Amino acid sequence: MSLATSATRIATRDELSDACEQIWDVAWAMGLRPFPMHYEIVPSSILYEFGAYGLPGRFSHWTHGKAYHQMKTMYDYGLSKIYELVINTNPCYAFLLDTNGFVQNKMIIAHVLAHSDYFANNAYYARTSRRMLESVSVNASRLRQYEFEHGKEAVETVLDTVLAIQEHVEAGATTYKRRPLYNDDGRPEAVRNKSDQKKDGPYDDLWKRDTPDPLIPVAGRPTGDPARDLLLFISEHAPALEEWQRDIVQIIRAEMLYFLPQMQTKICNEGWASYWHVRIMRELDLTDDEVIAFADLHAGVLQPSPKRINPYFLGYKILEDIERRFSDGGKDMDAARAKLFEVREIENDASLLRNYLTRELCDDLDLYVYGQQGDDIVVTEKEWEKVRDMLVSELTTHGKPLIVADDGDYRGNRELYLRHAWEGRDLDLSYAERVLEYIGKLWGRTVHLETNNGGTQAVLSWDAHEGHRRKA
Repeated sequence: MSLATSATRIATRDELSDACEQIWDVAWAMGLRPFPMHYEIVPSSILYEFGAYGLPGRFSHWTHGKAYHQMKTMYDYGLSKIYELVINTNPCYAFLLDTNGFVQNKMIIAHVLAHSDYFANNAYYARTSRRMLESVSVNASRLRQYEFEHGKEAVETVLDTVLAIQEHVEAGATTYKRRPLYNDDGRPEAVRNKSDQKKDGPYDDLWKRDTPDPLIPVAGRPTGDPARDLLLFISEHAPALEEWQRDIVQIIRAEMLYFLPQMQTKICNEGWASYWHVRIMRELDLTDDEVIAFADLHAGVLQPSPKRINPYFLGYKILEDIERRFSDGGKDMDAARAKLFEVREIENDASLLRNYLTRELCDDLDLYVYGQQGDDIVVTEKEWEKVRDMLVSELTTHGKPLIVADDGDYRGNRELYLRHAWEGRDLDLSYAERVLEYIGKLWGRTVHLETNNGGTQAVLSWDAHEGHRRKA
């Protein structure tokens, strides 16, 4: 059989079923513990629709249609191709492209099994709903009901505003106490007295039990750390939102909390899946042509880019380096596997790079920081610790600026005061102003955003009457 035929031959359903069972047995013998798997073969239009929406059955919005047409156009012109889509549910659903060859599908089945193992055992996925397919269908039904009651344009306007800041959620954030910011007389609610705090013993000062609960708002302002979960803060405290609008904010927040671990573990997850699909494929009885076809596919997946991080490549190389170091050069593979399963359980992208990206790996992978100087794109940093720290900083907030809610009753007028926690990366002020306008429409009052671009403090403001203002 020729290489081309071996790589492109479409397997029968019985052949795929046998391959699934064989790969499952090999993965289980190696220590992987995935969710039960459900595979479906779908055409490209369905696969790219699921990829654009994130999940089958999710609510309809023009941004999803835009993403679909971008992805499908790239596929139609041969510029990119999605071979599979795997969903974090129990049982785990995997969708395979109907044009995949038999060798491709074997590698993909092994790949998605490792993804499922990561979903099932990584700490950052522990709180995610394993029944999200049902949840998004219910959410879509509620949004359609709101469209019927309030009009499609009104619902889409709320979705536009919420989706503009949908990434600003915080995993593990607790819902603020459902306590009014103002009492019946219109005066701000006072914080609890110290006498109201329960004292159990001589060590209460270790837990600061004589201080107010940081999740209880005082005149609109959290008494502890500023609120990092903007959607939660707005859904609880926005003075102008109607209940159906508040529900939409909470729907988007719940769905984003499901997607958040995937944003936090892209390098870990793809590296883990790539590491194991190689080991599993080595255990299969492949012909010489199939081995060459697999090597070609694997090389395409891990191909590094000169301008951006390939998460498959970087994650795979870090895990292989962990295996090499903790096996003492291959002498103790049990110790190496134990370490790898520990990494799978507790790490996200930022902690993986902080703990396991070494000088030797940075040099070997030729990692660097680049930027624009004048009209040229140049390498600005090669020192490995600074490269690592830059990557960790970027991944800590998954590429998004950290914006916190500092005050929900600024100037005593229910205005919202936001602060950009500047960490060396400036905001695009024009873009920030447009997003601030969206937030202002949600909040229903004047909103402010304090930032520190290039060392110069600036405050952006927006309200419905005066529009945008910018003050240094």
